[in-house]
Amino acid sequence: MDGLEPYEPGDWGPFGRPLFRDAQARALSRVGVVDVGSNSVRLVVFDGAARSPAYFYNEKVMCALGAGLGETGRLNPEGRARALRALARFALLARGMGASPLTVVATAAVRDAADGPEFCDEVERETGLKLWIVDGREEARLSAQGVLLGWPGSYGLVCDIGGASMELAEIAEGRVGRRLSSELGPLKLADLPGGRKGRRGHIQKVMDRLAREMGPQHNRLFLVGGSWRAIARIDMHRRGYPLHVLHEYRMSRKSVSETVKYIEKSDLDALRASCGVSSSRIGLVPLAAEVLYRLVRTFQPKDIALSSYGIREGLLYEQMPQELRDRDPLIEACLFSEAKDARLPGFGRKLYDFVLPLFRNVPEARLRIIQAACLLHDVSWRAHPDYRAEICFDNATRANLGGLKHAERIYLGLALLHRYRNKREGTPFEPLFSLLPEADRAEAEVLGKAMRFGAMLWMSDNGRPGELRWFPKKKLLELRLSRAAAPLFGEVAEARFDALCAALGAERAVRIL
Repeated sequence: MDGLEPYEPGDWGPFGRPLFRDAQARALSRVGVVDVGSNSVRLVVFDGAARSPAYFYNEKVMCALGAGLGETGRLNPEGRARALRALARFALLARGMGASPLTVVATAAVRDAADGPEFCDEVERETGLKLWIVDGREEARLSAQGVLLGWPGSYGLVCDIGGASMELAEIAEGRVGRRLSSELGPLKLADLPGGRKGRRGHIQKVMDRLAREMGPQHNRLFLVGGSWRAIARIDMHRRGYPLHVLHEYRMSRKSVSETVKYIEKSDLDALRASCGVSSSRIGLVPLAAEVLYRLVRTFQPKDIALSSYGIREGLLYEQMPQELRDRDPLIEACLFSEAKDARLPGFGRKLYDFVLPLFRNVPEARLRIIQAACLLHDVSWRAHPDYRAEICFDNATRANLGGLKHAERIYLGLALLHRYRNKREGTPFEPLFSLLPEADRAEAEVLGKAMRFGAMLWMSDNGRPGELRWFPKKKLLELRLSRAAAPLFGEVAEARFDALCAALGAERAVRIL
């Protein structure tokens, strides 16, 4: 019914049987969630492989529900009217997409406002949507689960900043530990008396309390929330960073300090235009930057990573069975993509076995990228041949994939580029190559050319497409083919084998068994 051909049975080896076909996973095939925050109201509809879902629909309305809350104790009247209209639209959209019922959560502004319960009643009466008001600790837990959706098994401190609050949660071994909430959201800080001096003193006081209650947190700091993403965009702009993908973007403590100073000295309108930050967000950035500066100075994390996954992804994670949570989101997404788009679903496993002798001594983290490349090697076959290599690279580097560092995106993209093209010079992506060490670029080229050759040995039966034997000390690459497969080693296949040998700096040998 979904157009996906069934995979053949058998041992899935390092890939694991794809769980997106199981009943529990298929029940999550289209899930709609709404986050009613202090600054924005957003609908996200997830679809596809349940462990690494695609964003089927994503819409945000900047309502500023929490604006003025510190002074009035009530929701912003204009923001309240805009939020109601947005929620009515989202309810209708979800029904049309088959994503009902929506899960709708409201955070700091609604939970703190005197008229929050009244607003929830109005929403249910007018739209049929039930708003679940979550407290600060629950908001922290859901945001941390969103990070775990993208980084299973990760550890560190998750910091989620909204308009009216900031939450902290520790994660380790795939679980959420201590959680705290504070009023360090920029909308709240804007209402504080005492100007800049009073605000900074308040931030310091609250941060010291958080540090006492959370205890030492010197591992990775994961940043969740629109204001953090805006600051990361500015950091990218200041550094001239070439890959404009926020998820897994890394900053050092020094970089944060320099970017905070850069924001203080910059004209906000010019910064907004050059960095692609919305006009409704840029006014909050200086206040959020003050919080980030003090956060980093207080907790001293070893490194800082941006997470595009937060409370909305945490709501999806909440619905996952543990078996699905434990899966690798990258591999699961690639399995789904191969099943949906490849000409011969399942061949990626055979290709992985075929190229593996070239990578016997690489670490486990690299093997999973090689697995991903083999699964994706054929999913762009419909693209025009003149642009197929570039499309592969662009898709790999900019795709919405979890569990993938920026350097790993470049490695994956280069391997897929070389799957369709011998040389990488002359592409528009050359500035990105600098994010990957030269040795890794060479290894990605070998992988791409090995896949390019292995795809020539495409057999529709269950037989193996030949065998490679690599003798690195002798610099000898041996190809072994059965007599049945020997006719596949034609002129084009031989040329591609020679190109692989050249990338390895190896002599070649061919044996027909």
